[in-house]
Formats: sequence, C-alpha cells, structure tokens
Amino acid sequence: MKERAMGRRELLRFSAAGAVLATAAGASQGDTPESERAGAETVTTNADVLVVGGGAAGTMAAIQSARAGADTFLVERGTQLGGTTTTGGVAFPGLFDAWGRQIIAGIGWELVRECVELDGGALPDFSKVPEHHWMNQVRVNPFLYALLAEEKCAQAGVRIAYYEFPQSVRETAEGWMVECAGFGTRRRVFCRQIIDCTGGAEVVGLLNLPRLREAETQPGSMLFMLDTPDDPGRPAGALESLYVHGADSTNSRTVTEANLAGRKSILEKVRREKRRLTHLQPEAGFRESFRIDGETLVTVDDYTSGRMFDDAVCYAFYPVDLHTRGGVTPKPLRQGIVPTVPLRALIPKRSRNILVAGRCVSSDRLANSGLRVQASCMAMGQAAGAAAALAARENTTPLNVPLEEIGKTLRMHGAIVPPDNGRG
Repeated sequence: MKERAMGRRELLRFSAAGAVLATAAGASQGDTPESERAGAETVTTNADVLVVGGGAAGTMAAIQSARAGADTFLVERGTQLGGTTTTGGVAFPGLFDAWGRQIIAGIGWELVRECVELDGGALPDFSKVPEHHWMNQVRVNPFLYALLAEEKCAQAGVRIAYYEFPQSVRETAEGWMVECAGFGTRRRVFCRQIIDCTGGAEVVGLLNLPRLREAETQPGSMLFMLDTPDDPGRPAGALESLYVHGADSTNSRTVTEANLAGRKSILEKVRREKRRLTHLQPEAGFRESFRIDGETLVTVDDYTSGRMFDDAVCYAFYPVDLHTRGGVTPKPLRQGIVPTVPLRALIPKRSRNILVAGRCVSSDRLANSGLRVQASCMAMGQAAGAAAALAARENTTPLNVPLEEIGKTLRMHGAIVPPDNGRG
C-alpha cells in the first residue's frame, strides 16, 4: 500500500488521539495532568519515596524501597539507568568481595549476576584472594545491564521519569513538594521521603544543607576504543580511557566543558596516531563532586582501619584510589580490613526525611576515593531504600527507624549486613 499525505483535518484528529493516549499513559503511571503552561504540561505525582538519580545507588535504592512496600518514584535526568556503569562506560562494578568472601550482595549483586549469566559471561571465584584487587572485578554488558535494571524496577513497581530533574524542594506538613522540570514537562512530586543519589548531593544543595568539596577535583575519564571492535562484558573488550583534567559535574555548564574537552582530546589522538575510532561513550565519567556533611563523617582512618560503626548498614571494599594529574597509585587495604558504612553518614546533618546514597556519602576526600566505587554505592543505595521505606511506613524520619528493622529488611532482600553492631 502506498503512503499518502494526511490532510489537515486528519492530522489534527490523529494528533488529538495521540494526546489522549499520552494523557492516559501518564495517568496509568500515577501522574495527574493539571494544565499547560508555556507549552509544558504540568503533572502531579504522589509517592511515599522519591529517588533522585538512577545510577548504581539510585537504582538499588528505588528497587529496595518498592520491594519493601513503599510507593516509589525515580527521577533521572539522563536517558537510562546505570549511571557510571552504563552511560559512563565503567562496566566493571566491583568490588563485591574481600579476603576470600563476598561482602556485598543484595539487589545490586542480583542484577550484576543475572546480567553476566544472561550475557554468557563468567563470575570470579570469591573464595580465592587475588594477587591484585582488579582481578576480581565483574565485567557486565552495559547495554544489557540497563535493560535488566528497568525490568527489575518495573517488576518492583518503581515508576520512572527520564529527562527530568528537581528545580526546587519545599517542606510540607507530610514531607516534601519537589518541583521537577524536563522538556515539555513540569512536575510536582509530593512525597514523604527523598533519597538523593545524584552523585553530588544536588537535592541537598537545593535545600541549602551543608556540603563538602575541595577546590581541586579528581580528573574525569572519557572512555573509548581504537582499532578493536568493542566487546561489552568481556575483558578483551575493555575500553581505553583518557583523563579529562578539571572535570566538574557540578552543573550543566561544567559537564558540557568536560565532555567537549574529552571529545576534542580523543579526536586529536585519532588524528595523531592515525587509528580508527571504534567506540566512544556519550559522556565523561566523573569521580568527585560534592559530599554531604552528615550526622557522621567517615574519615580515611575509619576506612583503612575497618572501623565497625555502631550503626553500620553495609560493607565497602576498594583501595584508597585518588586520581591526580600524574595518574593513580591505589593504596590497598591491609589484610583482613573491610570498611563499613554507617547510616548516619547517609543522613545530612540536622535534616529530616532525606537520605543520600552513593559517592556523596559523608566522608573525607581520601575515604571517599575508596567508597565511591559502584558495588559500595549499590550497597549504600539498598540501605537507604530500606530506611526510607520504613520511615515512610512508620511516618517518622530515617534516623528514628530502629536499626534492627533496617537490618531485617535488608537481609530479607539478600543484603549482607555487618554482624557486629548489636543487630545479630
């Protein structure tokens, strides 16, 4: 059948039908359209827990919150879940083990394991202590990972909004009202709890709560491949990286500058070396930004001594890994040392009804260089998701949720909780 041009009346009728379908689709996701302003439809979304940021921490926070029974809404300003694992291209989200045993499991490990199995890959033997920490990195197919992450969110009942980000946050009698914006969309989210998984504690910044950051930040990385076709999820297909010095993820302007600088450097390399560019990640990966000033601050001494915090909710494991202009020389932890992350490091100082998870955890710069890796962020995210869901259910703030209840919820969903903190 030949295609034909639509007449004006048909086009209007088709567009109107499309608008009805779009409105119905929005309503089925729990959105209530209100009006049109300046070409952008305003919708209202109600949730128990709002998760901002869909990276390693945010994805696990949202899934755990929803699995624990909370009505959960996830806002991500990008195009997919996974953050550094997918968009950034660092598709080796370790480390899940330390000194011959697995110390991080739960939802993050469930997703990684299923991704590797579906992709026909291989998992490391955690019972063997490797000569170098990177030998037990698990490599995942980032494209498959993003699809599986969305599937797990859907199965848990997590609603997702891509291309949107908070513009303002206001306290209400029952929690928060968060104004979000995306192209063609203005959204008001009314929620009881917020989990800030933005990497730079950007929601915390909107609330003018204190954040920490040094004048200098670690370089970012732009990942690419020359000559060899990319083979996702396989060691032979590991991407090359190029430092982007001064990379700053604070705002859209500095992220733009980092991306432009990274792409320019790769183009210069291609021309200089006369090689073929076969793969390029869409944006730079960032290692460092703002961290919260939390109820507890994890110091490098806490991290390298394996301090068992009274309110530890998960383990973390990675060398102290500070990148500079001269490169990086990881400082491995001493034999048997496994750091822990306390709940109070996920709670901004003197705040209520808001947590963070991921690399913006309350920590000094050196401790953060080890805490920021993806497996640890997954564990923090799941802990934050459990605490937020329980706080929403009990109509209280996360710091008042009994630690034994958080631990019980985490264990129900496969997480490994530090055993020496009075919770059995």
